[in-house]
Amino acid sequence: MTTTSFEPLESLLKAAADRLRLEILRVLNQESYGVLELCTIFASKQSGMSHHLKLLANAGLLTTRREGNSIFYRRAHQAQQSQLNPIQLSLFDTVDKLDLPKTVLKGIKQVQQQRAESSRQFFSENTHKFRAQQDLIASPAQYFDGVKTLLNSVPLPGKKLALEIGPGEGAFLSELAQQFEQVIGIDNSAEMLKKAQYTIDQQELTNVILQQDTAGDGSERSLQADCIVVNMVLHHTPSPADIFQDLARCLKPKGALLVCDLCHHSQSWARENCGDIWLGFEPEDLAQWAANAGLQAGQDMYLALRNGFRIQIRHFYKQ
Repeated sequence: MTTTSFEPLESLLKAAADRLRLEILRVLNQESYGVLELCTIFASKQSGMSHHLKLLANAGLLTTRREGNSIFYRRAHQAQQSQLNPIQLSLFDTVDKLDLPKTVLKGIKQVQQQRAESSRQFFSENTHKFRAQQDLIASPAQYFDGVKTLLNSVPLPGKKLALEIGPGEGAFLSELAQQFEQVIGIDNSAEMLKKAQYTIDQQELTNVILQQDTAGDGSERSLQADCIVVNMVLHHTPSPADIFQDLARCLKPKGALLVCDLCHHSQSWARENCGDIWLGFEPEDLAQWAANAGLQAGQDMYLALRNGFRIQIRHFYKQ
């Protein structure tokens, strides 16, 4: 090993040799946060937080991703040099076993609540034009057939209960109602549930009920579903990683989670016009969140739209 070969290792060890930076790595184990959000979580000034993030990123411990005008930080899956992977993975594994201070946990909750409130406010104020805004990116007709194809092809433990998270106006509930004994639609917006209820009433879907909750808040954990469908919802949720954790808990063994969402894109207008928190996701992001929740990857499908967006339809299952 030459003298210059020691530089990446020196950079990694130096970046890790600080209590605050270790706590930042712990917070970023699955979730992405922007600089200002991390300042809220750690009650830190922006200049100081930016300095710590730069050290961690330069050491290869963090990766960055642009979401509109904001830069979000997340832990890196791989070290800058392959020979450092064992050290980096061991560092992450050790950090993840440590408990965060209560003040940091309180800060995380505050940021998640801010994200959730922003999403709720958008849909509360824009329910009347939901369909038009949704169609700016992708109308249900453009991906429903793909979701149906996957639903009909994946193995299921039974057909007793299906959940749909964020059913929107309820168009896909009718499909689920034909295949399962009971269907529950869960949404955090009372206004959107009214639209879904109208669809249920019009189609006389007697085996469908609606529930106002926030997916990931733990309220659905008592349910044991054969199948859960999440259509174009993740990019509106404060913490997609947490959604995978909670939904995995209420899946039966061999149960299927079907996720349809956008691939990562750079069209930042979607934030203001469509209430998006995230500009889509890399396929490996969904795979990692699912794996962390104890789910296995199954079938998948990708659709390219004429407006430049790409949709991923993914199947994950519980062993």
